[in-house]
Amino acid sequence: MAKQAVLLLAHGTPETVEQVPEYLLKVTSGRPLPQSVVEEIQHRYSLIGRSPLTEITFELACLVEAKLAAQGQPARVHCAMRNWHPYIADVVHQMRATGVEEAAVLCLAPQNSRTSVGLYRRAVEAEASGLRIDFTEGWAQHPLLAEAFAECLRPALTKLSAEAGAPVPVLFTAHSVPTRTVEPNEAGQPADPYADEARHTAALVAERVPEIPRWYFAFQSQGASGGPWIGPTVEQTLDSLATSGIRTLLLQPIGFLCDHVEILYDVDILFRGYAAKLGIRLERPESLNTSPTLVRAIADLAGDGLERLQASAE
Repeated sequence: MAKQAVLLLAHGTPETVEQVPEYLLKVTSGRPLPQSVVEEIQHRYSLIGRSPLTEITFELACLVEAKLAAQGQPARVHCAMRNWHPYIADVVHQMRATGVEEAAVLCLAPQNSRTSVGLYRRAVEAEASGLRIDFTEGWAQHPLLAEAFAECLRPALTKLSAEAGAPVPVLFTAHSVPTRTVEPNEAGQPADPYADEARHTAALVAERVPEIPRWYFAFQSQGASGGPWIGPTVEQTLDSLATSGIRTLLLQPIGFLCDHVEILYDVDILFRGYAAKLGIRLERPESLNTSPTLVRAIADLAGDGLERLQASAE
């Protein structure tokens, strides 16, 4: 039997504020950003202290590895980052050097997009000579993903509704992407599924928490690159909700699995401050991070990938 492994892919994040300029060049594939943008992102990192994304990802990998072993599917679980250490190319080379012949690959971005999951896949395939891979394109509709988000949402909703004296509405969010990347193009490339998948994940979570009186959806963290990004933005949505009289709101990002700058700064500082100026109290549930239900979801997906690899080789 071929030696198998699992590879989890994440965005990556710098360890220090001083590393932010180098990191941003990786994100933009070497295209320099205006100095004002670089300094603003450094400022955001300084306000949150650090991003725990990398350490959470490695902890998650250990838990998934243990879960797979308990399921009778022992396999080493590796982690690689697209924009920071440990880079995808380095980890794939290491896997091959240790004799790995087949790998189930899973991107820790559940909603599939050419601008995220597609780039991760190409990065793996570029280094995978001699390594058979099974790449999970997207898992936005996995029931355990929705349940993991619902498990975090329920206690936060109960607590905030009790404090507000009435059921509190929920705003689900996912990271925005440039509009041009999700629309059909002249070459006949079909529309990107990302926006629909993000909304579908939100709907699946809401179905599991019937106590939600009303829910809304917005795209957050629009980038600084030229051209429009998909919306509505969180700020636009907050403006509309304030006008309608909402004064307490729970915001849950369903496009992110763990704490990092887009949650610790964008939600906890930027959006909370923006909402406060509109007279809205904005809170959020805990992130999934190393949720046991999330671990089960990833192990389920990885296990399916390992089985497909084995079946195709027989």
